[in-house]
Amino acid sequence: MKIYSISDLHLDINNTKPMSVFGPVWHNYIDEIVADWNAKVTDEDVVVLAGDFSWAMKLTEVVADLRWLDSLKGIKILIRGNHDYWWKSPKAIREILPKNTYVLQNDAVKIGDYIFCGNRGWQIPEGQYNTDEDQKIYAREVCRLELSLENAKKLQEADEKIIFVTHYPPFNTKREPSEFTAMLEKYGVYKVIFGHLHGYIHPKMYFNEINGIKYYLTSCDAVKNKLVEIE
Repeated sequence: MKIYSISDLHLDINNTKPMSVFGPVWHNYIDEIVADWNAKVTDEDVVVLAGDFSWAMKLTEVVADLRWLDSLKGIKILIRGNHDYWWKSPKAIREILPKNTYVLQNDAVKIGDYIFCGNRGWQIPEGQYNTDEDQKIYAREVCRLELSLENAKKLQEADEKIIFVTHYPPFNTKREPSEFTAMLEKYGVYKVIFGHLHGYIHPKMYFNEINGIKYYLTSCDAVKNKLVEIE
């Protein structure tokens, strides 16, 4: 079993909000992702989608995007991003999910020798993102992060490795440690997958190692619409 990830697809299979307006990297990006996906993934592999999966506003509107996802090989794991407005109740989402597709929201799932857990996260308080409201949401997300990790530990029976999935980077623009990274270290997380970042991205943001944990950025435009293998 191999593990891949790609995020921030901002899907709209019905094409009411095309991403091509955001620049050349988004022209035919879905075709590029599908071609790379088909070349790499088998039905035994896992593909993690770290948020901003669809532009849909309602659960009924995301069905077409989920069908598209179901047409691709592999076991899929989704997490909520800041633009996933359709994502309201995990219970309701699970009722319409295709086979071999999972959603994570402060909980965990075990697949093979790995346990996947996660939550949306939040911007690390810094600069313009250091308001009282940001601090409040950040503190709440730290608690949710720990809840996710506690649920992962409950599933750990032997030496299964924990992979944490979040939408926001768990560190600031200087790639400094945070309460998020400290919590991930406390629970012995193996690797971390995140997305959210677009536009110019410092090369060091793509792959980081902080105190023994490897962090992977997988926003589709940042990785040239190719799945990242979580080695």
